[in-house]
Amino acid sequence: MVVIAEDGAEFNNLPEGCIANILSFTSPRDVGRLSLVSWTFRSAAESDAVWDKFLPSDYHSIISQSSTDIHNSFSLLSKKDIYLNLRHKPLLIEDGKKSFQLDKINGKKWYMLSARSLFIVWGDTPRYWRWICVPDARFSEVAELVSVCWFEIRGWINTSILSPKTLYGAYLVFKPSGANGSYGFEYQPVEASIAIAGCDTTQRNVFLDAERGRRLRYQIVPRRARIGLFNRTRSEEVPVVPTENVDDLQHKYPKEREDGWLEIELGEFFNQGGDDKEVEIGVNEVKAGDWKGGLLVQGIEIRPKSKSC
Repeated sequence: MVVIAEDGAEFNNLPEGCIANILSFTSPRDVGRLSLVSWTFRSAAESDAVWDKFLPSDYHSIISQSSTDIHNSFSLLSKKDIYLNLRHKPLLIEDGKKSFQLDKINGKKWYMLSARSLFIVWGDTPRYWRWICVPDARFSEVAELVSVCWFEIRGWINTSILSPKTLYGAYLVFKPSGANGSYGFEYQPVEASIAIAGCDTTQRNVFLDAERGRRLRYQIVPRRARIGLFNRTRSEEVPVVPTENVDDLQHKYPKEREDGWLEIELGEFFNQGGDDKEVEIGVNEVKAGDWKGGLLVQGIEIRPKSKSC
C-alpha cells in the first residue's frame, strides 16, 4: 500500500523523521493503523519522538513517585512501551496511596485515590471501620465498614494534575464484605457531591445497594417446563421495562467493573486546564440515623468520560 499526498508525492519518500513528526499529530490508534502501511511507516511509528507527544508532559515526575524498582525498570523502556504500560496497568504512586494510568481510548490522565488517602469519619476507630488486606484490591489496604450511623467519606484532587479540556467522572469503588453482604443501604440513598474551589457544588442522590438496582432491571417470574412425565416450575430472571428511567438507573445504582468490584458515579466536572483548583469529592448518609455496615471501600477513581474536548 502506498500513501499519496495531495500533490502526488509519495509519503514513503519522505525522511523517516518527517513521517514520525507527522504521526505525532495523530493519535495512538492512528499510529497503530498507519504502521501497517509500509516498513518506513512502521519504523517511524516506533520512534520516541512520536510517543513522547502522547505521554503527559510530567510523566517523568509521576513515575518518580513510584517504587525505586519500578522507576528503574521504566527507565529502560522506550517511550512507546512506557505509554503502553501506563495504559494497561495502574501505577502505584505516593507510597501506594494513589494510582495513575492513562485512559485506553484517548491517553488522558486517570487517578484513583486509595481509601487510606481519603477522609473517613471514624476511620481510625476499629469499632466502626477496619483496615484489611484483600487479594483482588489494587492497594495494600482497603477500608471495611463494620457498623456506623454517620457514614461520610471525602477525597481531594487538584485540577493541575489532570488532563486539560477533559470531562471527568468521580466513582466510589467498593463491594459488599463477607457472605452476608452489606446492610442499611437497601432503600436509603446516600448524598454524593462534587465541589470545586470558587465554583458551585453539584449534588445527587445515589444508592450503594447493587441488589436493588438489579431487581429494578429484572423480575423473577415462574416458568413451567415439562420434564419427562412431570411438570416442573422453575424461576427465571427476565428483563423488564424498569419503572424508572434507564439513564437514572445507570447513574443511581452501582455497576460491576472488570476487576470484580462495584462502582457508583458520584458526579462529574469539566477540567478546563490552566488553573490550580482543588476538587472535593464526597459521599455521605448522615440523616436517616440507621446503622450501616458490610462494605469494603477501595477508593475513589477520577477518570475521563467519553465526552471530552
